[in-house]
Amino acid sequence: MALLDALRRSGGVWFGWSGEISERERRTPKLQHHSALTVATLDLTSDDYEDYYNGFANSTLWPLFHYRLDLATFDREHYQGYLKVNQRFAHALLPLLKAGDHVWVHDYHLMACGEELRRMGCTSPMGFFLHIPFPAREVLTALPTHDVLVRALFSYDVIGFQTEGDRDCFLDYVVKEAGGRILGHDRVQAYGREVVVAAFPIGIDAGAFARYATTREAGEHAARMRRVLNDRQAILGVDRLDYSKGLPERFRAFERLLADYPENRGRASYIQIAPRSRSDVQDYVDIRHELETLSGRINSEYSEFDWTPLRYINRSFSRRALAGLFRIARIGLVTPLRDGMNLVAKEYVAAQSPRDPGVLVLSRFAGAARHADGAVIVNPYDVGGVADALQRALNMPLAERKERWRTLVEGVRRDDVMAWRESFLERLYAVR
Repeated sequence: MALLDALRRSGGVWFGWSGEISERERRTPKLQHHSALTVATLDLTSDDYEDYYNGFANSTLWPLFHYRLDLATFDREHYQGYLKVNQRFAHALLPLLKAGDHVWVHDYHLMACGEELRRMGCTSPMGFFLHIPFPAREVLTALPTHDVLVRALFSYDVIGFQTEGDRDCFLDYVVKEAGGRILGHDRVQAYGREVVVAAFPIGIDAGAFARYATTREAGEHAARMRRVLNDRQAILGVDRLDYSKGLPERFRAFERLLADYPENRGRASYIQIAPRSRSDVQDYVDIRHELETLSGRINSEYSEFDWTPLRYINRSFSRRALAGLFRIARIGLVTPLRDGMNLVAKEYVAAQSPRDPGVLVLSRFAGAARHADGAVIVNPYDVGGVADALQRALNMPLAERKERWRTLVEGVRRDDVMAWRESFLERLYAVR
């Protein structure tokens, strides 16, 4: 969605996985033409899906880049599968490129794609943007192929990260492990190439999301939630079901809130929306079981016949519906253990009513915290500290809530998705 407007205006190709699995390996992408935009997709084979997607991408890179070495697996077959798919994608993309094209590759699934394009003779300017965190050097070097992956990134001309912290971790690796040099003006030299390395924090379309919050669909979902709450204050979390989101810690913090501040019993309700993801990966099965156990325990301990403390929902909602729920929630609870940016935090801010805004309680380990002066910043590992923050937010005066929201929404509007896109493309278009 972030790139669609740019592609519609300039024309171009969106290329990636179709989301489908087939037993026959196709090397020619399926093409769909929509005016100036072409959508090109490849299927994965079942072996590709296991080795590349479930394997190296989501059982090695995802946990490693989120500082979960305890969950990361290091399997040579998975790594070879990752390289194979990156190479196949590059071979399928190259015939679609024309003179004057620029290539922008996204995220950890395709880190090695640019290197293969260069190997085949592609001279187009190429950029890469990492949507997830980049880990500290001491964590990254646990990956047996860390040097190969970082070298591959130097096939790109512009390398972008969500935050200055992620960029600094990358630069620390380049200098201390690869013997690179920082040249100034965001330029870095290593592996015989000179590239741009910078932070480009991603945003949302703040105006569109604010309008979603006032649509009929949003109003209907907000009204349903009000009926369920029965004038109680809502604490709302919306996250993909993933161990990086800190959901068990969040459940325990709410439990601590009820234990340490009993006046909230019957006064506040916590609603956690967590659509399932990667349900065929064991780590995700385990966290789902843990959350079901925790929610059952909390509700068993504190429920009254007319009040359910915690509502845990494993399904997705439309963006308009979520905007309506965000708008009436007193607290937006966004406490990942590690996150590249976390756009839910920005959506919560954009959806608020200026007359009666809620409070954003935000993890210090989310990229969004770098530019969220109006949020209540917490350490998600500190269960008691998060409970204290929830108590503070539930009792925050209207004047303070308005002041904090004004500071937050100004940043969300300024650093929106268009600013992110244009700032990256400006650097990429400057490549000669």
